[in-house]
Amino acid sequence: MRKVDRVILIVLDGVGVGGAPDAAAYGDVGSNTLGNLARAVGGLALPNMERLGLGNIIPTEGVSPRADCTGCFGAMRSLSAGKDTTTGHWEIAGIITERPFPTYPHGFPPEVISAFEKLIGRGTLGNYPASGTEIIEVLGEEHMRTGKPIIYTSGDSVFQIAAHEDIIPVPELYRISFAARSLLVGEHNVGRVIARPFVGTPGAFKRTDRRKDFSVEPPGLTILDTLCAAGLQVVGIGKISDVFTGSGLTAGSHITDNLDGIIQTVAAIRQTGRGLIFTNLVDFDSLYGHRNNAPGFAAALREFDDHLPDILDAMRDDDILIITADHGNDPTTPSTDHSREQVPLLVFGKSAQAGVNLGVRGTFADIAVTISAVFGLPDWPKGTSFLHDIRGV
Repeated sequence: MRKVDRVILIVLDGVGVGGAPDAAAYGDVGSNTLGNLARAVGGLALPNMERLGLGNIIPTEGVSPRADCTGCFGAMRSLSAGKDTTTGHWEIAGIITERPFPTYPHGFPPEVISAFEKLIGRGTLGNYPASGTEIIEVLGEEHMRTGKPIIYTSGDSVFQIAAHEDIIPVPELYRISFAARSLLVGEHNVGRVIARPFVGTPGAFKRTDRRKDFSVEPPGLTILDTLCAAGLQVVGIGKISDVFTGSGLTAGSHITDNLDGIIQTVAAIRQTGRGLIFTNLVDFDSLYGHRNNAPGFAAALREFDDHLPDILDAMRDDDILIITADHGNDPTTPSTDHSREQVPLLVFGKSAQAGVNLGVRGTFADIAVTISAVFGLPDWPKGTSFLHDIRGV
């Protein structure tokens, strides 16, 4: 078998595959992002992921199981408390979150809002759980008239700040978001503060691609830090640098949309040396899962599938590709929040066997353990490597 010298890790944000054993504790019984989505749209056409083995993971209308699949396939369960972006990505990178980040189904308490307003020298609007597109339509005009930023949250642990770019310029929005991040500690240590700039006029507001996440710092070393310390390259594409607060990366870039993320990933494959390329493609979650837009979600999956050959063609003989997710976000349920689900696991490379069933992994951290094993680094304390399974040695 060929030596593995580089890992390309792509997170399809929000693309769960149902079946989490503790879904009831999160109010997510029946959530199955991929399976329910396929039924809702009359079947998915994803021939390239089908060829890798996607249809072998769960029954998915339009995506057939294949005995001759070219990749290894399986699913992973989360050991972390919570179902958000931060805990999902941290667990993929080897950190199990024992205590969930706080959520605010009734908005943030008065002491938090008053402290934030004092800190930034402005009043605020909103302060309730809402869809980001809906709340700017409701409060955008008042925001433009008063200059007060719009504060909202969701079922996730987020403090979101929306502002029109002509009223609060993006650098200022980032500044006040950073101020919120410094304020939200202790019992109010939310997973992410998110700056949400938008443009347009009342009735036609549109969020821009200058969103920025201000995450909690990881509580310990991740596989990214370990790779960097070993002198390997670690390239983060999409919101990876935000989720890990820039730590453990030798290079990072944001993206405008999924297609831009795919293009940047292909470029990184062609340019990056030994190490890890870690990409998050967020549109499935942010544009379609949170808006219960099943047709849009299906189209985004088809777009990724259409461009998957570009990624495969750019890969070297010593590359391994891992495709997974960080949580679910079923667009067919009444909820617009993340869903507690298992996530897919597809592995492909010329140094890997074809058609290996990796089963249901006990933690997302199995990816971190496997990456550590690929590069001959010390055993990771959480999880089990699947390197021997995919290599057959």
